[in-house]
Amino acid sequence: MIHLRPSTSKPRPAGLRTAAVVDAIRQRLATRTLAPGQRLPSIRAFASLMGVAPATVVEAYDRLAAQGVIRARRGSGFYVADVALPPLALTESEPRRPRAVDPFWVSRQSLDADPATLMPGCGWLPPDWMPQDALRRAVRALARSEGGVLTDYGSARGSAALRRVLQGRLAGLGIDAFSEQILLTSSGTQAIDLICRMLLRPGDTVLVDDPCYFNFLALLRAHQARIVSIPMTSSGPDIAQFEAVLAAERPRLYITNSGLHNPTGATLSLQTAHRLLNAAAAHDVIVIEDDIYGDFEPEPSPRLAALDGLARVILIGSFSKTLSASIRCGYIAARADWIEPLIDLQIAAGFGGPGQFAAEALAQVLTGGSYRKHVEELRARLARARPRIAARLQRLGITPWLMPRGGYHLWCRLPERCDAITVAQEALADNVVLAPGNVFSASQSADVMMRFNVAHCDDPRVFAALERAIGRSAATQPALNAMNSGQAQ
Repeated sequence: MIHLRPSTSKPRPAGLRTAAVVDAIRQRLATRTLAPGQRLPSIRAFASLMGVAPATVVEAYDRLAAQGVIRARRGSGFYVADVALPPLALTESEPRRPRAVDPFWVSRQSLDADPATLMPGCGWLPPDWMPQDALRRAVRALARSEGGVLTDYGSARGSAALRRVLQGRLAGLGIDAFSEQILLTSSGTQAIDLICRMLLRPGDTVLVDDPCYFNFLALLRAHQARIVSIPMTSSGPDIAQFEAVLAAERPRLYITNSGLHNPTGATLSLQTAHRLLNAAAAHDVIVIEDDIYGDFEPEPSPRLAALDGLARVILIGSFSKTLSASIRCGYIAARADWIEPLIDLQIAAGFGGPGQFAAEALAQVLTGGSYRKHVEELRARLARARPRIAARLQRLGITPWLMPRGGYHLWCRLPERCDAITVAQEALADNVVLAPGNVFSASQSADVMMRFNVAHCDDPRVFAALERAIGRSAATQPALNAMNSGQAQ
């Protein structure tokens, strides 16, 4: 059964009303809300939902039946025809938006950038911040190894050596996980994708922070989930709203970062963590905890997986932010009975996770003694960069929402009369890629916010481009507001 909001618009001509019903059905076919063989609502029920006369729905159904889209069964109703549907495009699953607020916009601009492009909006560190010498040593060692490291698939769970390393690292966070509870994946994003494949069905409700990592939104839309968001505070999600939304919306999943939230840099407090887990248990909600930024914390903050004992919390992560985004490898830590179906899904989707080479290379770097020193140097370097970049941004009227205790993101408010989308578009003309706030916001309520990567902000050209973009945005905003006001009238 599909669910539509009753129409509240003024009466329209009969032909337009019929076309509106036809379009509503076709939209739900395009987004797979209606599947082949599924029964449509009764004529009377659909007429009530759409705010039209039953005769209008009869005419719309007759049109679609004549086109072969639906078919009638005597005494039973109308059903979606068993015909091949067109390929599902991600952009079809939601209203079209300007490209600047599309969840893929920042990623595409950053991934496709030429070497001259400045990228204060990207989500990774510059190459010269990464441990390239340690990676070269690991690659040379593997090049001399015997057996199938250079040629074979990895095992179903992934490298035993790397899983042992992860087991020790998790124990340091208070998370007791057996080797059988850890699965290696091709990336952190693939880890979440596998979990969604296992747990979600189209139309299931998923709760996210607002703002949140923009690829959470893109991935959930690809899985045709219904996204509900709650405001983020400096100590975690707004817990009162979290509890209320769980009671009202009954979400299947909640996805979050606990250690250094992306994009805000917030840190989950122990009190919020306990209330969050109690609410999740009361409403049977599974939590996906993304720990990809955990190593940037000077001291570990509470981990939901540690407090929960991996009962309903699934921990995921990768080393793309601290070691290499080129050597792709992520992981899942979860209940053993959940790992088994995840293994099957990973084999079905990609015939396993990371190859032996990637996993063994990371294991060598992590156990070689240089990783701890590398991470300490990153923390110290970022601790110097954050206040320096924040001060330079503030001179342009750009104010950090909070000063994070670690990491490389600053979530900032732009000056008055500035729109983040406009600023990002103007800066792109100067070959500078920015990350406008609504890319991260499911509710589209972050139009004056911007995420900055302090590791990519030292070039003076970034601030010169920002100053020009802010000036142009402030100059054009009154005209845009007047135009929008006129359209609203």
